[in-house]
Amino acid sequence: MLGTTAGGLFWMFRNLERSENTARLVEAGLRIALTRPGGGHDEWESVVNTAGAAADYLSTHQTFDGASVVDYLLRDPSNPSSVLSAMEAARNNARMVRTALTREVWEATNESWMRLTAALTKPIQDRDLPQLLSLIRRETTLVRGSLAGTMMRNDQYDFAHLGMFLERSDNTARILDVKYYLLLPPEAQVGSRLDSIQWETILRSVSAQRAFRWANPGEMNARAIASFLILDPRMPRSLAFCYSKLNDNLSYLESTYGSSVPSKAMAQDLLQSTTASSIGDIFDQGLHEFLQSRIELANQLASQIETDYRFHG
Repeated sequence: MLGTTAGGLFWMFRNLERSENTARLVEAGLRIALTRPGGGHDEWESVVNTAGAAADYLSTHQTFDGASVVDYLLRDPSNPSSVLSAMEAARNNARMVRTALTREVWEATNESWMRLTAALTKPIQDRDLPQLLSLIRRETTLVRGSLAGTMMRNDQYDFAHLGMFLERSDNTARILDVKYYLLLPPEAQVGSRLDSIQWETILRSVSAQRAFRWANPGEMNARAIASFLILDPRMPRSLAFCYSKLNDNLSYLESTYGSSVPSKAMAQDLLQSTTASSIGDIFDQGLHEFLQSRIELANQLASQIETDYRFHG
């Protein structure tokens, strides 16, 4: 496959996943802000920081009020990671690699882009925000469902999955960081009902609330939840699950092309270094530091994949 086609598939599904994950990050910030006493701008500043967009945001905004942050993260065309921008980029990449997609995947992508573009035309009213966030999740799920149901399991599928799971692992790490580091409650509240509600909010924001209760009955606490979202290989948004899929798809590509590449070794190291740690080890190291290291290592892996498979010719 041409490197430009591989790159188009990779970035199509990375941007598609980013649009959903940005909506999930907004939802996490919104729910946590609603549970914090005297909630204000600090919560929304934390969300923008966690999205890695603080510098760009402050170039055009002076305060971190909820309406401005939501507008910036969901519909601002000057923000390359906004839902509107990410869906536009996903659709443009889909057009570029249309011959590598089934008709169903292309149509699902194009229709989702049209619906979300229409929904994001005007500023978002508070009362409409939950419904809009649900729409974003639903539309991106339709595209992933078309991929799973109609695409051959070949190198095209592998590059799509690489983009998807790199972006998803990044999002899980960032959403965990919102709660534990940036929105950490005062020491007196740790272990309180408020603390538990906020951790439950994190589970809901990654669609893991029921799965967590099945896997960990009666254990709604920080360590159990962090362990589930980092180390449980059965949870499709956990770091361990995402890293396992990255490792698998890079293995399939090595087999397809008959050559070894550095990114495969990096993916294997990332998986092993993550799953070799216990949640106790991670908390002793510092959860924030651990999550930041995973984000950085995943970014390095993405860059190496682009180099190995010549995305830019």
